[in-house]
Amino acid sequence: MSSNSNYYCSLLKICTETGNWSQAKKIHCHILRTIKDPETFLLNNLVNAYGKLGDLTYARNLFDKIPQPNLFSWNTILFTYSKSGNLSDMNDIFNRMPKRDGVSWNSLISGYASRALVTDAVKGYNSMLGDGAANLNRITFSTMLILSSSQGCIHLGRQIHGQIVKFGFGSYVFVGCPLMDTYSKAGFVYDAKQVFDETPERNVVMYNTMITGFLRCGMVEDSWSLFHSMREKDPISWTTMITGLTQNGLYKEAIDLFREMRTEGLVMDQFTFGSMLTACGGLMALKEGKQAHAFVIRTNHMDNVFVGSALVDMYCKCKRIAFAEAVFKRMTHKNVVSWTALLVGYGQNGYSEEAIRVFCDMQRNGINPDYYTLGSVISSCANLASLEEGSQFHGQAIVSGLFSFTTVSNALVTLYSKCGSIEDANRLFNEMNFRDEVSWTALVSGYAQFGKADETIDLFQKMLAHGLKPDEVTFVGVLSACSRAGLVEKGYQYFESMVKEHGIMPVVDHYTCMIDLLSRAGRLEEARCFINKMPMPPDTIGWSTLLSSCRLHGNLEVGKWAAASLQELEPNNPAGYILLSSIYAAKGKWDYVSELRRGMRDKGVRKEPGCSWIKYKGKVHIFSADDQTSPFSDQIYAELDKLNHKMIEEGYVPDLSTVLHDVEESEKKKMLNYHSERLAIAFGLIFIPPGLPIRIVKNLRVCGDCHNATKYISKITQREILVRDAVRFHLFKDGTCSCGDFW
Repeated sequence: MSSNSNYYCSLLKICTETGNWSQAKKIHCHILRTIKDPETFLLNNLVNAYGKLGDLTYARNLFDKIPQPNLFSWNTILFTYSKSGNLSDMNDIFNRMPKRDGVSWNSLISGYASRALVTDAVKGYNSMLGDGAANLNRITFSTMLILSSSQGCIHLGRQIHGQIVKFGFGSYVFVGCPLMDTYSKAGFVYDAKQVFDETPERNVVMYNTMITGFLRCGMVEDSWSLFHSMREKDPISWTTMITGLTQNGLYKEAIDLFREMRTEGLVMDQFTFGSMLTACGGLMALKEGKQAHAFVIRTNHMDNVFVGSALVDMYCKCKRIAFAEAVFKRMTHKNVVSWTALLVGYGQNGYSEEAIRVFCDMQRNGINPDYYTLGSVISSCANLASLEEGSQFHGQAIVSGLFSFTTVSNALVTLYSKCGSIEDANRLFNEMNFRDEVSWTALVSGYAQFGKADETIDLFQKMLAHGLKPDEVTFVGVLSACSRAGLVEKGYQYFESMVKEHGIMPVVDHYTCMIDLLSRAGRLEEARCFINKMPMPPDTIGWSTLLSSCRLHGNLEVGKWAAASLQELEPNNPAGYILLSSIYAAKGKWDYVSELRRGMRDKGVRKEPGCSWIKYKGKVHIFSADDQTSPFSDQIYAELDKLNHKMIEEGYVPDLSTVLHDVEESEKKKMLNYHSERLAIAFGLIFIPPGLPIRIVKNLRVCGDCHNATKYISKITQREILVRDAVRFHLFKDGTCSCGDFW
C-alpha cells in the first residue's frame, strides 16, 4: 500500500465521520487526477465512504469499476446495501460473491434483521451454519438475539441460546447482554439472571442490562441489591436505576438517587434529566423540578429536545402552565413530543381550547401528529363538548390512518359519548378491530351519562363475558346508571362485587354514587347510615348530592345535617347555603332563607353564576339568566314569550319552589322564564336549521323547572334538544327526557 493511498484513506475517514459528502467527492476527483491506477485498497475505501455517506449510486459505480475486487470489496458493497435496507441489491451481490466469510453472512442476516424480517434472517442464519460453523462469531449471535428481543420471539431466543452454548460462545459478554435482554423483555427474568450468573467475567454493561431486566419486571429490591454490589458504576448504571425507579412509580426514591448521583460528580445525560423530571412531575414536586431545571441550564442541556420536552411535561403536571409555556417558547428545536407535552398539559389543566390551538399551531409548523397527539386533542374536544371540531379530527384520523390506533378510536368513542351522540359512539365502538378495557369503559360511561341504565348494565355484562377486567371508572358508570334508574338493590350488588369479585377497593367516587343511589330513591335515612359507616367522609360532591335530594324530597332534618357537614368541609362553597335555602323556601320559611343569605354575605361566599352556551357557525354564544347582552336579545325574548304561552296551553305549570326569593308569584314566573338554558334554547330554535339537534352546555345542574319546561319545548317544536349540564346529558325529544324524571 503506497503512502499516497494511506493518506487519502485517512482523509476519506474524516469525511465519513463528519458527514462531509462534498469534500469526499473533491478527494475522489483529486485521486483520479493524481493516481493513474488506484489500488484496490483505496477503491474499497472510496466505496465504503460513499456508502456511509448514503450515496449508493456512486458506491455501486465505483465497485463495478474495480478491476479485481477482493473479498473486502464485495463485503463493503454488501454491507452498504444491508445498512441502507436495499435488500434486493443486497441479495443480488450476495449471490454473485465468488467467496464468502463471516462478515458476508453477518451483513446478510443484519440486513434482514434491520427490517424485522424474522423468517428471512433465520433462513440466512441456517444457511450460514450449512456453509460452516467457522463463520459464526459473536456478532452473528448478537444480531439474532437483538432481533429475537425486539420482535418478542422468545422461542427463537432460546434456540439461539442453545447454539451459543453448543459452539462455546457462552462466556462472551457481547453475547450475554442481548441474551439477558431477550429473556427479561419476555418476562423470563430468572433465565436472564442465570445467564448473568454463568458468565465468568461480567463487565459494567452486563450489570446494567441485568438491572434493567429486574426493573422492567418490577423487581426493585433485586435491582437495588445488584446496583449496590457493583464494584464500579458508570453514569449509565445510575441513570438506569433512576429511570427504572421512575417507571415503577417510585418517584421519591428516583429523586433521592439523582441527588446522590449529583453528589458523586458524575456526568448526566438527557436520559438522566428526563427521568428525574418525570419523577418530579409524578410527585408534583415543583421545588425539586425547578432545581433540576437550574441544573439543566448549568450543564448546557437546554437545547436538547428530549430534556426540553420533559421540562414542559413536568411543569404541566405541577400545574404551572405559564412556566411550561416559557420553556416551550425558548426551545430551539421542537418535535412532536414537545408539542404533545404542551397540548396534553393544557388539556389536563382544564385549558381545552388552548390545547386545540396548540394542535393547529403544531400542524402549521409542519409537525405531523402521532396517535397520542391526535387522541389527546380529540379528548380536549370531548371536554368542551365540541362535536364540530371533534368530527374534523375524526376525519383527520381516518385520512392519516391513525384511526386504527386504539388510543385514537377510544378518544373518539369518548368524544361522541360526551357530545351526546351515543348512537355514533356505539357505531364507532362496533367498528373497532380491537377493544380494550378503556374502549368498553368509554361506552359504558356514555350510556350511563345518558341515563340509559339497561344499555349500561347490558354492555357491562358483555364486557365481563369477553374476559375484560373492569376498573374503577367502569364501576362509576355502572353505579351511576343504577342510581339514575332507581335500581337500588342492583346497585348494592355491583358495589359489593367490586371487592369480592374484582378486587377493586371503592374510592370516594363509588361511595358518592351509592349516596346518590339511596338519595334519589328517597331513602335519605338509609343514606345517612351509609355515610356514617364509610371509611372516609364524603367529598363536596357527596354532601351536595345528598343535600340536593333532601331539597327534592323536602327532608329538612337530613338536609340541615348535610348542609352543616358541607359547610364544615368547604366553608366558602355556596352549595350548602343555596340548597338548604331551597328547602326552607319550599316550606315558606323565608326568615331562615334571609338568615342564610346574610351568612353568605358576611362570610364573603358567592354563588357561582349559572351560564349556558351554544355553538353556531364556529362561534360560542354564552347566556346568563335575564341576559340582555346578545345582539339577538329581542328575537330571543320574543321566541321565549311565544313558547311560554304554548307551553301553558299544553299543561305546563311552573315549579315556583325553585325560586329562592320572597316575591310575588308573577315575578317568580318571570325569573324562571329567562334562565340561561332557556335563552340558549331559544337562540338555537331561531338559528339552528330544522332537522338538526340543538346542543346546549350548562355549567351548573339543570333545575327541575327548566328540565320540565324543556320537555314541553321539545314537544311543541318537534326538535331534539340535547343539554349537557354539570352532572349528565339530557336528550329531550317529543316531550320526554332520556333520563326520565331522575334529572
